Amino acid sequence: MLVCTIGDLTLDVLVRLPAPVAVGGDTEAQIRLKPGGQAANVAAWASALGASARFVGKRGDDAPGHLARAGLEARGVEVVGPLGGKSAVVCSLVHPDGERSMASDRGASAQLREDELDPAWLEGCEHLFVSGYALVDEPSRGAVRRAVELAREAGAAVSVDLSSWIAIRDVGVESFRDALEELAADAVFANEDEERAFGGPLPGPTWIVKRGARGCSFGGDERPALPVEEAVDATGAGDALAAGWIVGGPQLALEAAARCLSRLGSMP
Repeated sequence: MLVCTIGDLTLDVLVRLPAPVAVGGDTEAQIRLKPGGQAANVAAWASALGASARFVGKRGDDAPGHLARAGLEARGVEVVGPLGGKSAVVCSLVHPDGERSMASDRGASAQLREDELDPAWLEGCEHLFVSGYALVDEPSRGAVRRAVELAREAGAAVSVDLSSWIAIRDVGVESFRDALEELAADAVFANEDEERAFGGPLPGPTWIVKRGARGCSFGGDERPALPVEEAVDATGAGDALAAGWIVGGPQLALEAAARCLSRLGSMP
């Protein structure tokens, strides 16, 4: 199975805090540099779960971009897309309970244009995953629309993750809903905050709602989360779940999410 993803590849600066930040002072922390980005995470997990994976996206010809690409390729993912601008960098603060807050500079990942999309990048695609960050604005919306057309021509299914309630709020619910409806996705992933911000499910696609420690609803099929010995880092757990569902359905989705939650970082 070839899973293609379109959206963001970032260099993630992961900061795991053992205690709240000491404002105006120093706080000891675990800090790591790793590849990340929702679309890249889903591709990496799809590869780890036995699929072939190809990431499509724009990145800068700079040190963060080279590091992120090398890290993603080392996880068995083919990386394609144009170079231009500065690469995306995200600082992820992991709190003592495993929850995370992110400060994001999306850089070139938001600037992929339709005329930069090579149809060969979607050849053989059986499932196209779209990061909702790519639907926030043009020109990346146009690139996504074209990618979906090409994937459909290849016979692929299409899924979309709503990605961020803040992005939905900032771009406007009506605008975001219009963009998503135009894609006619087969499945939509959302957490509960994103679902509320979006205004509830669209008719048609399978609606997969991620409920964190309370599990996940797969089109109304409520499943509990699998137990983990320690919740280390929630970063990427939803992306692992999406990849698991794409590759093998609900049970593999829950297994992948638990595996991600048990380690620091968003990729396998």
